[in-house]
Amino acid sequence: MKTDFREIKSFFYSQYFSDGIRMSIGILFPSLLLMQFNHFDIGITMSLGALCICTIDSPGPLYHKRNSMAIGNLCLFVVAVITGFARLNVFTLGLEITVFSFLFSMFIVYGNRAASVGTCALLIMIFMMDKDAKPNEVLNISLIVLAGGVWYLIFSLIFFGIRPYRAAQQTLGENIADIARFIRIKADFYLSDTDIDENYRKLVSQQIKVSQHQDAVREILFKSRIMAKESTNPSRVLVLTFVDLVDMYEQIMATSYDYNRIREKFGPTGVLKQIADLLQEMGDELDNIAYMVLSNTRSKHKPDFNTGLEKLKLRIDEIGAGDQAVSNIALKKILINLRDLNERIKSIFGYYNSKSYEALQEKNDNYEYSKFVTHQDYAPHIFFDNLSLSSATFKHALRVALVCLIGFTTAKFIALGHHSYWVLLTIIVILKPGFSLSKQRNYQRLIGTIAGGVIGIAILLFIPNKTVEFILLVVLMIGTYSFLRLNYVVSVILMTPYVLILFKFLGVGQVVEERIIDTLIGSTIAFIASYLIFPSWEFELIQENLADVLHANTRYLAKITESILGKDVTPTEYKLTRKDVYVKSANLSAAFERMTSEPKSKQRKVKDVHKFVVLNHILSSYIATIASAVTTKAIHKSAAENLKLLKRSIAVLNDSNKKLGGQVTEVGSSKTLTANVETEPKAVSADDLLLKDQLGFINKISTDIARVTESIVS
Repeated sequence: MKTDFREIKSFFYSQYFSDGIRMSIGILFPSLLLMQFNHFDIGITMSLGALCICTIDSPGPLYHKRNSMAIGNLCLFVVAVITGFARLNVFTLGLEITVFSFLFSMFIVYGNRAASVGTCALLIMIFMMDKDAKPNEVLNISLIVLAGGVWYLIFSLIFFGIRPYRAAQQTLGENIADIARFIRIKADFYLSDTDIDENYRKLVSQQIKVSQHQDAVREILFKSRIMAKESTNPSRVLVLTFVDLVDMYEQIMATSYDYNRIREKFGPTGVLKQIADLLQEMGDELDNIAYMVLSNTRSKHKPDFNTGLEKLKLRIDEIGAGDQAVSNIALKKILINLRDLNERIKSIFGYYNSKSYEALQEKNDNYEYSKFVTHQDYAPHIFFDNLSLSSATFKHALRVALVCLIGFTTAKFIALGHHSYWVLLTIIVILKPGFSLSKQRNYQRLIGTIAGGVIGIAILLFIPNKTVEFILLVVLMIGTYSFLRLNYVVSVILMTPYVLILFKFLGVGQVVEERIIDTLIGSTIAFIASYLIFPSWEFELIQENLADVLHANTRYLAKITESILGKDVTPTEYKLTRKDVYVKSANLSAAFERMTSEPKSKQRKVKDVHKFVVLNHILSSYIATIASAVTTKAIHKSAAENLKLLKRSIAVLNDSNKKLGGQVTEVGSSKTLTANVETEPKAVSADDLLLKDQLGFINKISTDIARVTESIVS
């Protein structure tokens, strides 16, 4: 119960709730203020502009928000003016809807934030198309809409300017909680009653969330001048925490073994249950730290797993001493990883309880942070290069344009009332580049609208008091925007009654039946169109994802090989390669998840792709295990036999990547990089045996990947 209560409190400290508060105030304020001066109609129009601009207000660096919302306001005004005149004739309006739907849907080629600018423009087009305005009023109304958009831009910048570190804290806290869940899933592998295949499915699904939040943190920390360049105490704490968090994630990835073999060997000893319990406790401690970061508080409770680790060490030693035939090297390596995790957790905890700026400065991390974030290219040629049927974005934009035209035509003949824009609004919200995303959003929109409609009717029938209704309107509005990115179904469930109450205040009357039917019409059109009009299936693109992740893992393995051969591989270079593996792996996992939600007839080679996803995760984990030893100088020299295994694995992976149409990874010449090759025979240590065993397993996994790849491309 205590944990559940803290999860609820964490939500109120999260960026999601913060977004809900900010957006609700930004939208409501103009209407409430101008209502006091008997200009409620102007206030509503300003709120409309604020509502459109708030779609751009997603997490990210402040200057990205500022620039994108400024461009959004320009689009807002231009589209409002054009729509105001185009709506005077049904044919010109139909032409505008078709052209603008295509044009602004193409914005996705410049990334998610540019895509949100396109959505903002389409929203004002939809809202303006049914607005009763005479030609001489269009410019004034458009200026009022622009004023609302500019108001929201200023308000949002002030909101973030007051607490410049808060957004980074919230995103970082959520990332820590994601990694805590990742640890718990890893812990389940050591329990005998856990289905390994199903647990891998959970793991790769959680990996997507971890990767998405890590990208969000990188964007905020390393693209913000105040974070990356100004050495203030709060910014230093945030950057150090994130750097340690990514290293910790690698340590968690490195605790991956042949779990069937481990269970067979050590299951009866009870040691695996001890490992699982320790990992669960570490996950709980990370949750404590996540809450501490989210709530911006300090905890006096200091994490200490030394007792548990010591008990585990004694048990592992007993196993080694009691049965000479059973090697406990793998267990010792797990113990080392757990100790490293413990140190990382204590280190992060220490950042938030250190009052000394000098102590934080002692932590040396000379990384070039700008290299860890992607930089979007906004060159015009990117737009024009995608004007081809070979571009998925072009096909998506064309689909949106055609479907919006169909929706507009249908609404003119079938829509029940004066809010036919709901049909187009539903289409714009539902249609996504991929079929699976459109299908998921369609389902969420329908369920949310129907459930929300029932709630809205109940409120209007049984709560006649206008003050209570207004309070509910505000609460529902905050909830709508709080859950918009967190849980879309909940967001729509809350949105529908808030819209119905709003229409009652505007004197429009009972519109619940109209809203539900228009949503059904829009959903049906969008669903049929996503299946028939330039459909985008994951199997058409999956080979590109497979090739990308294989290339990333091969480069990761090549860096280790070069390091062992004597080449100086910098920490930044190594971490960039590691980041590429995690990002590409998350992209592949996300593509596979989308693939499994598509029609069965379109799920081609889905079992083989699933095998590839799992094998890729195992490969990444084993490479991370060796990389950890290399970077901490645990491996100074390596036998020629080990290097042969490494190069053989790289050759097999390169060959597989060729079949997928991917890039080949080159390794430095062994003629010039031979300083760290062990040529003289020496006594074989336990670490040498484990390294050889791990490299042999990597070679086996590489061969398995080659077989699965052959099956996929055949």
